[in-house]
Amino acid sequence: MDLRFKIAGRISRPVHEVFEAVVDPEQLSRYFTTGGAKGRLAAGATVSWDFADFPGAFPVEVVEVQQDRRIVLRWAADDGEESTGAYQTTVTMEFEPLGEDRTLVTIAEEGWRPTPQGQRASYGNCEGWTNMLCCLKAWLEHGIELRTGFYA
Repeated sequence: MDLRFKIAGRISRPVHEVFEAVVDPEQLSRYFTTGGAKGRLAAGATVSWDFADFPGAFPVEVVEVQQDRRIVLRWAADDGEESTGAYQTTVTMEFEPLGEDRTLVTIAEEGWRPTPQGQRASYGNCEGWTNMLCCLKAWLEHGIELRTGFYA
């Protein structure tokens, strides 16, 4: 069993604006990391993301950044199986311009162990990234912070 997923959504904003909303910690903190983001996403950096629904900052390793095209991250799998040892999953975000004012954002994550716990963790992260895309769209297109009060 290969545990991975890929989701996608279209945002009615230019690709550079969408990309910046993800790499800029101030913007990311407005619509996604409800506990705050520290550090701009840049290759080789380790940044910190904190969420109201999962309190405590998470270290996020930035593997690759291609301006306005691609971001690759690694972070803890957090499958709840401490006896099997810590490991990381890989998140790949791709940004494709659809004309001048529209962007297709694709997010894929892979690398969970093929266990019931790994499967459960992958489902949870799929839900989280889907929520992130919805919140990104609401933020960029309408200035609405969907996560405010959603989890706390």
